[in-house]
Parts: sequence; C-alpha cells; structure tokens
Amino acid sequence: MAGGAVLRTAELPDGVAQALQGPARLVSICTGAFVLAAAGRLDGRPATTHWLHAERFARLHPQVRLDPDVLYVDDGDVLTSAGNAAGIDLLLHVVRRDHGSATATRIARRRVVAPWRDGGQSQFVDRPVPDPDGTGTAATRAWVQQNLDRPWTLEQLAAHAGTSVRTFTRRFREETGLSPLRWLTRQRVELARHLLETTDAGVDRVAEQSGFGTATSLRQHLHAAIGVAPQAYRRTFRGVPPAVLPG
Repeated sequence: MAGGAVLRTAELPDGVAQALQGPARLVSICTGAFVLAAAGRLDGRPATTHWLHAERFARLHPQVRLDPDVLYVDDGDVLTSAGNAAGIDLLLHVVRRDHGSATATRIARRRVVAPWRDGGQSQFVDRPVPDPDGTGTAATRAWVQQNLDRPWTLEQLAAHAGTSVRTFTRRFREETGLSPLRWLTRQRVELARHLLETTDAGVDRVAEQSGFGTATSLRQHLHAAIGVAPQAYRRTFRGVPPAVLPG
C-alpha cells in the first residue's frame, strides 16, 4: 500500500485512516510514514522516512515536522524510521524501551545486527565499516568499550588510533555518524542500563563501573537518554521493591 497511491496523492483506501485512530502505539518503517501522515497521525509531530522519498513527503505533508536525516524518531505513541535497516534499529529500540537493554541485546545478537544505533544518528554515514587497511577507529572503539570505567579524552582516543585529534574525530563521525564524546556517552548509558538490569550493584557502584563517576552524573545522563532515574529504571525491569533498592 505504501508503494501505491498514498505516495503519489496521499490517498488511503477506505477504512485505513479510521483503523489507525485510537490509543494503540503505531510504528512505521521506511515509506510507511506516508500512510501514517495520510491518516493524520503525524500532524504537527516529528517524523522521518527514507531520504529518497523525503522531498515528496515534505511536499505532500507540510504539516509534519519531517527530519530526513535521522534513523528513526520516537514520539511516544507514534514512531517512524528511515529505510529497512533503520526499521530494525527502531524495533530494537522499542524492545529496549519495553523490556530492557539485555533483552534487546540478546535479540540483536541472534539477528547478527548492531544492538544499538541511536535514533539521532544520520542516515548519511559515509563509511559504515572500518577501512581494510586498519586506519579506521574500530579498534579504538573496541578498546574503549572494554574500559568504559576509565575517564577518556579525545587526545587519548586519537593517540590510540595513531592519528591527530582532528583526523580521528572526522573518521569517527564518518564511521559511526556520531561525535566521539556522544558515542562514548551512549556506550556508558547502555552499560549502566545493563548493570541496573542484571546486577544488585548500588547506584554509586553502577556510576563508577559505567564511567559516569558519580551517582548524580549517572542520574542526569540516564534521565536525558530515557527519561527515568536509575532506581525507577531498575524497578521497571527487575520488579525490585523500592524499599530494598541499594544505593
């Protein structure tokens, strides 16, 4: 259906728009956003779609706050993604939001896909895989992921990769779509979520192990990333009564 009239004229078959109303959570992949927009479910809301169709989408649906650069958009009860691969990222995001990072990571491993690509990552990553000559940043990223509890500076990361800070930052963004510091924060948030879900470590200890240093810093970053505090997150995904939460 998304490949037919709805892409050309924003017209939907009888009953489709009505079926998409109500409180249910809606998720679209690729050009599925055209269907949601034609049904009025994206009016005044942020959304994305495949970059190849972004110009047409914007022309047909000027009332939608289209962001053609990102992988996916989570606007609460309505979520949209770019191409099919970005749809996998979005579905893993939904699983992570509903069932925790450990479950999402387990599913991603079975499907042999990256466990987490941030929704704000650009659709236009120049080099999604490291260069075969070893001049990319993959080795440095792997090294950092094994040592997230340590404080890191751009200078240290560039030195490990054997490049200048400027070259390292450029290559890193080309390969991941993110700045090194933003990527590092995302990795630390993911580790903190994993520790909250799978261990009984107190919030102070989780903050240390994930590299945030203090419970205050952990709370700030976790709230910025997913909108909840560490203890609330643990209660959600482990069912731990508030009275016995450590830290």
